[in-house]
Amino acid sequence: MNLFSRPHASRRTPTAPPRPTVAPAATPTSAPVLLDPALAALTGEWIIDPAHSRIGFSVRHAMVTTVRGAFAEYRSRLYFDGRDPSRSRAEIVLSTGSVDTGVEQRDAHLIGRDFLDAATYPRMRFQSSAVRLKSPDVYVMTGDLTIKNTTRPVDLELTYIGTVTDPFGYERVGFDGTTTINRMDWGLSYNSRLAEGGAMVSETVRLQFDIAAIRATPNGS
Repeated sequence: MNLFSRPHASRRTPTAPPRPTVAPAATPTSAPVLLDPALAALTGEWIIDPAHSRIGFSVRHAMVTTVRGAFAEYRSRLYFDGRDPSRSRAEIVLSTGSVDTGVEQRDAHLIGRDFLDAATYPRMRFQSSAVRLKSPDVYVMTGDLTIKNTTRPVDLELTYIGTVTDPFGYERVGFDGTTTINRMDWGLSYNSRLAEGGAMVSETVRLQFDIAAIRATPNGS
């Protein structure tokens, strides 16, 4: 089932030849960014391929090392508009109980009541609200991130990697994305202090989206 309906087709210019589209300026004084006309062919609905993607995070631990993890289970629906990026949108719903850092004891702590409380809040969700072109291959997607029933806006920076048709005939597109949040803003407030005065777990968490998406079939299957 499609999460999104397709937008109406834009009006066609009757006589002028195709020209690169100028994306809306980020600010009144910023220079316009020209869109690559070839991206128009990517317009449509896409689904993240979990086998070749990673939605993860990294956080400083004990002030001297970094712990990395990912969510193994999620569902998604993306719509990319190569002619007008502002019409692009995305929704990703993740299973909080699927967190994997490679250490079973640590994973159990993360999905427990001290952090994600997966038994009470089994899902976390990102829903986009706006998209703008920052540079020819970089987009800024603003959206609402919901964790433990707390919803706050975030800005996700996405870099377009490229597109390819694989040996099985599937059309694929790649994006790398990242954003940084303060976990305290979503009620993930557990912490303990080190003897030196620092925090055992940093409040700052970097979210990472390594996305390989496959074009959805017309019936949304």
